[in-house]
Amino acid sequence: MARAKSSTMALALGLLVMTLVGECYGQCGDNFKVGYYDGKCGKVNVEAIVFQVVKKHFNEDKDTIADLIRLQFHDCFVRGCDASILLEGEDTEKTARNNLSVDGYDIIEDAKVALDKYCPGVVSCADIIVLAARAATYLGGAEWYAVETGRKDGRTSLASDAKQLPRRDIPIPAAVDLFASFGLDTHDFVYLLGCHTVGTAHCENIEDRLYNFNGGADPTMNSDLASSLKMKCPRNANSTEEAFLDQTYGSEFVLDNAYFKRIIEGKGILKVDQELALDPLTKDIVIQTAADETIFRTRIGPSMRKMGLIGVLTEGEVRIGTCKKVR
Repeated sequence: MARAKSSTMALALGLLVMTLVGECYGQCGDNFKVGYYDGKCGKVNVEAIVFQVVKKHFNEDKDTIADLIRLQFHDCFVRGCDASILLEGEDTEKTARNNLSVDGYDIIEDAKVALDKYCPGVVSCADIIVLAARAATYLGGAEWYAVETGRKDGRTSLASDAKQLPRRDIPIPAAVDLFASFGLDTHDFVYLLGCHTVGTAHCENIEDRLYNFNGGADPTMNSDLASSLKMKCPRNANSTEEAFLDQTYGSEFVLDNAYFKRIIEGKGILKVDQELALDPLTKDIVIQTAADETIFRTRIGPSMRKMGLIGVLTEGEVRIGTCKKVR
């Protein structure tokens, strides 16, 4: 599995997002709650099965952390958390240009197959994504957090809908507004972007900061970092190389606050990373998180949980046997 890629995302300000925010949170009773699957798959602990599958992949490939966190983001920010990104076929979300570098599909499929051996068609692919991302977040060093389950799987998946994902160069104020429209506040935005601490970016997504400022690097980028990145990503080289978004040695696969420390030092790789430390809307949160190593570790979980409430379907189908096609 390739390293998790930075989000090459596209912005559509005309989102119909208010209808997608988890409106059934606290109102769905037994249809959507923590522990929804208790007793619904015989004596099998559904959440434990998902965790075991994720841990197996994690032991083989540490990119599993970033892959699954990013997969949840790309699913939930398009049509809500309905596993529509998993559907295969012509012109599905999975085929959209800004989803081509998304990974982790095989992990979700492995969990689905494992669960359907015990209780076919009971556990939704949408829930597996959220449970798997929770497991990955924990394995990355963050605090464990509870998640609601009971989601149903969507039947519609359109590549054109992926245009709703934010661009990697989205201005911070626009990003804050976009996240707010999904029910996520500024702190959530900062912490979720902080997951770049375990991500990477392709050279093609970095070159604009290295060469497009009168032929030189973005002046907000640390000069030593710029020189190092230019060696990895030569101008117009069509390089397939990647760079860690957090280049703190030993921290590449750990959900810690090293990313926040680096962007304060001008060592953000993507434009949005660096601007997070400079914009008045987010600067203070970045400084606080960089100064206290417990903040990110304890608060990324609740922000992931809130993201999992976007566009929840509590009526409809649960895919059976595979997450790749509708029932």
